[in-house]
Amino acid sequence: MLGNIQLLLQIPLLNVQLLLDGIFIGAIFALAAYGLALVWGVMNVKNLAQGDFVMMGGYIAWALSNPKYMGDYAVHPIVGLPVAIVLMFGFGWFIYRLIIRRLVGKDLFTTLLATFGLAIVLQQLLNQMFGPEVQVAESGFQTRTWGLLTVADIKFIAFVLMAILAAIVITFMKYSRMGQAIRATAQDPRAAKVMGIDTENVYAFTFALNAAICGAAGVLISMIWVIQPFFGLAYSIRCFVIVTAAGLGNLPGVIIAGLGLGVIEQYGGFVLGAEYQQAMVVSMLVLVLIVRQIQQSRQRQAVI
Repeated sequence: MLGNIQLLLQIPLLNVQLLLDGIFIGAIFALAAYGLALVWGVMNVKNLAQGDFVMMGGYIAWALSNPKYMGDYAVHPIVGLPVAIVLMFGFGWFIYRLIIRRLVGKDLFTTLLATFGLAIVLQQLLNQMFGPEVQVAESGFQTRTWGLLTVADIKFIAFVLMAILAAIVITFMKYSRMGQAIRATAQDPRAAKVMGIDTENVYAFTFALNAAICGAAGVLISMIWVIQPFFGLAYSIRCFVIVTAAGLGNLPGVIIAGLGLGVIEQYGGFVLGAEYQQAMVVSMLVLVLIVRQIQQSRQRQAVI
C-alpha cells in the first residue's frame, strides 16, 4: 500500500488517470442514483433492486449486439440505448402495478424486504437467460494514449451521453406537466391529490422513469465495464451511498456525490488493491449513515 502511495506522489500523471476514470465512472453512478432519489423522494420506497435494473439495461444492450441472440440483426450497443430505455420504462410500469403500488405508504422494513425479494428474482432470471459469466458489450472504439495517460473513447462518449440524458431528465422534470406533478406529489401527496393530480399515475410514471434511467445507465456500464447477473447489489449500494450523502431532491448533490464516489473507488482500488474496491463502497455507506445519524441527533437536540 505504501508503495502505491509513493508511486502516486512520484508520477503525477497517475493521479490524472485515476481522476479521469473516476469521473467517467462516477457520472454513470450519479445517473442511476438520481432514479433512486426520485423513487425515494416521491414514493418513499427504498428500492434494493436498483442495481438489478441497471444490469437488465446492460444485458439488453449486450444481447442486441450479440449475433447469438440477434443473428444478422445484431446492432451496436449504443443503438440499444433507446431500446433499453423504452423496454425498461415498460418493465418499470409493470413492476409498479404488480408489486410497488402495494408498498407506497408502508414502513421501511416492508419496502426493503419486498424490493430485496424482487432483486433476487431478477438476478435468477438474468442468470437463467444469459448464464453466470461476466459479459461486456464490445463498442469497438479505440483507446487513446498520451504517455502514461490513456482514455478510452467509449468512456468519453458514455460521459457525453450521460450528460445529455441528465439534461433531458432535468428539463422534463422542470417544464413538463408530469414533471411538475411529480414535484408537487413529492412535496405533499395529499395536497396534490386535492388539486386534481392523479397521484397513482404519478407514482407509476416515477417508478417507470427510474427503471428507464437505470436501463440507460446499464447500457453505458456494459460498454465501459462488465455486467453479470449478480453484480446488481454493488450498484444498489453505490446508489444508496450517493443518495444518502446528497439528500433527497438535491440533483447537484447527487452529481457531486456520484463523481466523488467514482474517484474514491478508483483511488482506493489503486492504493489498497482491486479486491478491496467493493469493501470501500460498503465502508462509505456505513460512514455516510453514521454521519447522517450524528447530524439528525444534533438537529433534535437543537430543537429541544
